[in-house]
Amino acid sequence: MSESVPPGPDQYNQDGLVTIHNHDFMESPIFKAAYQRGVKAVGTDYNWHWRVHIGLWAAATASKLPGDFVECGVNRGFLSSAIMQFLDWDRLGKQFYLLDTFRGIDERYVSHEELASRVMERSKAAIDSGFYVVGSQSVRANLSEWKNIRIIEGAIPETLPQVTARQIAFCHIDMNCSPPEVAALSCFWDRLVPGAMVLLDDYAYYGYQPSKDGMDRFAGEKGVAIASLPTGQGLLIKTQGPEPT
Repeated sequence: MSESVPPGPDQYNQDGLVTIHNHDFMESPIFKAAYQRGVKAVGTDYNWHWRVHIGLWAAATASKLPGDFVECGVNRGFLSSAIMQFLDWDRLGKQFYLLDTFRGIDERYVSHEELASRVMERSKAAIDSGFYVVGSQSVRANLSEWKNIRIIEGAIPETLPQVTARQIAFCHIDMNCSPPEVAALSCFWDRLVPGAMVLLDDYAYYGYQPSKDGMDRFAGEKGVAIASLPTGQGLLIKTQGPEPT
């Protein structure tokens, strides 16, 4: 049985997602503290509550596995800040690798389809508006309260060899551009431990079809499935992998 979504105070209507279904996670004190740490990182509230909820769930699940965390596409550190607040990061003894150009999208790694869809114009607009950070200094300052992090500045795939983790439990990919996103997951694939969480921010998001197409091709080659989420994200759980060395 389906039910239309009536207007009212119990409706969730943010970030392209409208639902009357339960979203009381937003009232959890630990969620609120984590979310506000993300807001502090960027200086404004993007109303990404449900996306962050998914990210925190995936990170908390991955925190119980062996292996480090990786985020490709950090920008100002909204989700990574929220995750580290939520997990009391340094207590875990894991390393968080944080990779970004910190200069917007690198045109050298943009597909023809994405160029035609004006992805570089969107990137420039994001820089001009202040949505994209320019330079890593402010991000380093924001994340300085945590010790077990490594910020890697530069374009992917060039910087991928600097991720020296032998095992990876959590990978968040959010580069708004398909070729580096696929390159990152391909690079990390054999190091993802069984049960590792791979969260794809752009996978089902409106206007980012090339990101979904690229990840679907990769997943098909590996014989795995990606869950398409109404938040616009995609979720992949590494169910098989090589034995840890």
